Amino acid sequence: MEPESADRRPQRAILVIGVAIIAILALTVLFFLPLGGDDPDADTVTVGGHPLYGQPAPEIDLETFDGERMTLSSLRGRPVLINFWATWCGPCRDEFPLMVETYAAHAGDGLEILGILHDDLVDSGRRFAADEGATWPMLYDADDEAWQAYAGVGKPMSFFVDPDGIVRAFSLGPFNEAGLERQLATILPTD
Repeated sequence: MEPESADRRPQRAILVIGVAIIAILALTVLFFLPLGGDDPDADTVTVGGHPLYGQPAPEIDLETFDGERMTLSSLRGRPVLINFWATWCGPCRDEFPLMVETYAAHAGDGLEILGILHDDLVDSGRRFAADEGATWPMLYDADDEAWQAYAGVGKPMSFFVDPDGIVRAFSLGPFNEAGLERQLATILPTD
């Protein structure tokens, strides 16, 4: 058998890369199919096929922007919104004011938000969060531990965890007020 000619190697590499990309996209579609019946005006993509839906939320154990350790398990008994974001992400920036309002509005319900900065610099995240008036814990996912544990696919990406630590809703993309309230209703105490 003759060795492969040098001019065919780049073609083969391109073919292999193309097949890999198609396979990744196909798996993403299979795992992240939107549920029917979502409000088209909600301005968010609610995904029902996420592998964590209805499962215990994976532990998060990261440092805050100030270097202190913070864990998800320390918030057991409270509803938690976990939000993966970055300062360079336009949709992440767009949803921040709504999250600031929501955090204040639901403080009496015990709502906690964990902002997880992904693929960004802590100094940029600290400045942006301060400028926006965000007062919830900001964590830095330096080694992509949380991103991988939560099967990260894009930003903003949010998980709604009930007081028992179960993922009750998942959102990919920014939400408007109606979409956020609908997701929060899955984890907040009922009157």
